[in-house]
Amino acid sequence: MSLLSPAMEAALQQPQATIFGAIRMDLPGRTVRLLVGSGVVNFTVDGVLETFTGKDEVIGVFSAIDTLTDGLGDEAPALSLTFMPEGEAAAAQLASVSMQGSPVRLWLGAIDIQTGLVIGDPLLLFNGLLDVATLNLSTTGRTVDYEVTSIFEDFFLSDDGARLSDTFHQYLWPGELGCSFITYVGQQIYWGTSSPDGVKR
Repeated sequence: MSLLSPAMEAALQQPQATIFGAIRMDLPGRTVRLLVGSGVVNFTVDGVLETFTGKDEVIGVFSAIDTLTDGLGDEAPALSLTFMPEGEAAAAQLASVSMQGSPVRLWLGAIDIQTGLVIGDPLLLFNGLLDVATLNLSTTGRTVDYEVTSIFEDFFLSDDGARLSDTFHQYLWPGELGCSFITYVGQQIYWGTSSPDGVKR
């Protein structure tokens, strides 16, 4: 069973498809809605029609995204985002510790090239929280790298996220080696999505 809406799945099966990536960050005092690239795209988020653009007055423009990784064992899914902020003040604001914990969502969608409207419902690829910001300086300007962790990271703070690993097992029961000699614990665990066999975890 596909995670895509029927309309979006049909659009992506065409010989040519116009796709977009969209990022929404709920920063302290403001919400940032950026496209991966230029342009303007409107679609509904949580029942409200929102506008995503290629540039923000503070964040600047989206520059790069690292590979989205699944979490295994004691790790939650994570990714890295890079932005080119508008000036020194904006760069300092983005790198501020106050940004940590801000919600971040990333979507993949398709556009009807004739009308400019979004086809179906964009697919939510990632739902997480801003973690560590790194300010970089180079001859071409400033960039801010954000490490973004999955919302599942919070599970590691309580027993709600108890997982099948020797490290966590011994955290709960120090010295108990029941998971130390299990050989098939390293298999991939699908976080909040369906595995290839179609079973939601």
